[in-house]
Amino acid sequence: MELQQVKSLGERIKSNISRVIVGKDDIIDLVMISLFCSGHVLLEDVPGVGKTMLAKCLARSIDCEFKRIQFTPDLLPTDLTGINYFDQKQGEFVFRQGPIFTNIILADEINRATPRTQSSLLECMEERQVTIDGDTKILAKPFFVIATQNPVETQGTFPLPEAQLDRFMMRLRMGYPTAQEGKEILDRFQAKTSSVDIDTVASSEEIVEAQEAFASVRVNDAVKDYIISIIEATRNHEKIILGVSPRGSLALMKAAQVYAALKGRDYVIPDDVKHLALPVLAHRIILRGHAVTTKGIKPSEAVLSDILKEIPVPTEEI
Repeated sequence: MELQQVKSLGERIKSNISRVIVGKDDIIDLVMISLFCSGHVLLEDVPGVGKTMLAKCLARSIDCEFKRIQFTPDLLPTDLTGINYFDQKQGEFVFRQGPIFTNIILADEINRATPRTQSSLLECMEERQVTIDGDTKILAKPFFVIATQNPVETQGTFPLPEAQLDRFMMRLRMGYPTAQEGKEILDRFQAKTSSVDIDTVASSEEIVEAQEAFASVRVNDAVKDYIISIIEATRNHEKIILGVSPRGSLALMKAAQVYAALKGRDYVIPDDVKHLALPVLAHRIILRGHAVTTKGIKPSEAVLSDILKEIPVPTEEI
């Protein structure tokens, strides 16, 4: 697939999702970047702002399998991955696939499941495979996890450990709509139900081709040095006790490549990196206990924003 086709594919999917989701073009862009990077997304926000609806719209826009799992404290790892059971008619053990064997999976309220169940996603998200009773099974392509969690209601929840947060390419927040967007939502759905009613505009094969095409987007040495400067700054900052891992630096570079392709360019510029730094890196750092910030902004995002302001941006030979 040519880079111009990647841009066209992204525009088709975005336009289709925007028929249902109002005023969240930037969030849709970031979700598609994660999908084209073969990454995963954590949507963290209060109930009712459209997290589940966004996931459903994305799945309906692509001709591939979609499954939704409601995470609860009594959910077991085998409820996700599947189980070997003894079939009396056949006289042997038979494997019954779990919902993880799909293309797009919505892990709703992921922090309500126990750490044991959450950990069953680690191998699936990173290696795209599942090991059950010593037998490794490869997952289908594309494989994309959209997980949601409510950051406000913490009773009966199990916070995701850092190792699992690092598996998500981006952590995003939908945010409340503006007054004008809120009125548009009322007008648009006054005579409609809340069910998703949109067309399929892309095939799973096109998504897989797009996931391979962005590798041809050029990244100048100056841009790579800029990325490393940001990563190193997170590891040496006085307010940060755990900086960004090499997985995070790779995620930032790949996200910048896809973003450039969606903008119709075959090269990355520093602004691409700067635009994506917060959603890609903020959830990968751990702050010291005294780090605080203003209301409505996560402390990690505030510290990362300060780092971006301090690091000089390359301007020549890009």
